Amino acid sequence: MTTPTTPSASTAPTTVTVSVDADTGVAVVTLDRPGRLNAIDLRMRDELRSVWRRLRFDGAVRAVVLTGAGERAFCTGLDRDAVVPQPDSPYMTDDPLLRVGPKSNDLWKPVVAAVQGMACGGAFYLLGEADFVVADPTATFFDPHTTYGMVSAYESVLLAQRMPYGEVARMMLMGTAERIGARRAHEIGLVSEVTEPGGAPAAATACATVIAGYPAAAVQGTVRALWAAREAALAAGFAQAPHLIALGNLPPGQQAELFAARHRDHRVR
Repeated sequence: MTTPTTPSASTAPTTVTVSVDADTGVAVVTLDRPGRLNAIDLRMRDELRSVWRRLRFDGAVRAVVLTGAGERAFCTGLDRDAVVPQPDSPYMTDDPLLRVGPKSNDLWKPVVAAVQGMACGGAFYLLGEADFVVADPTATFFDPHTTYGMVSAYESVLLAQRMPYGEVARMMLMGTAERIGARRAHEIGLVSEVTEPGGAPAAATACATVIAGYPAAAVQGTVRALWAAREAALAAGFAQAPHLIALGNLPPGQQAELFAARHRDHRVR
């Protein structure tokens, strides 16, 4: 039996939906802003953090599938209309997505991501904290930061733990001019499986169902051990990120000008 739940009791439309299959112990978390290509605004950020925390305490949930609503995008990162107040100091940069992922909220239940369409920019905060990624043939991955005068810091550090250095460097430095297709993403280890068209959510759910059937303590201990192998490198990279962003980002007005003048042509490899 699948039971839909919501992150809060608010009557406003939710931007993250959660359904739990009581029979399998699998929760499906869906980014639900398809009209905005599932871009993360501050409301969605807060709802995601609430969802991850709540799932920590839900003993009926033993594995999680993370996906995006609609066919065009898994997630396109931070919503450009989001207003993020910043302290007037390079030592206290407030990154709005830094605690948006499951591991950042101490959720040590396995998370399988199902990607259809675009995944870019801030989407890597989520994909970087998923345990593995299943992709639809339509999936494409890219990072627009450098194109618009921004430093790709946290995204680069997270993906450097999943992909060969040269592939991460190429993705981050090529910006919007180039996207990694699902086939190439599989070849370089960013995704573990490319499904038939439309099959990513079902394939991810099938994997999660198998994992949820195993003893939970052993599964969660394995997730924690795997993440422990990455934590030292992440901590060192993240420590540098705020200063690099403060030094390297163009002022918001200049970023907006570059975004407005953007070219939509790109190569998929």
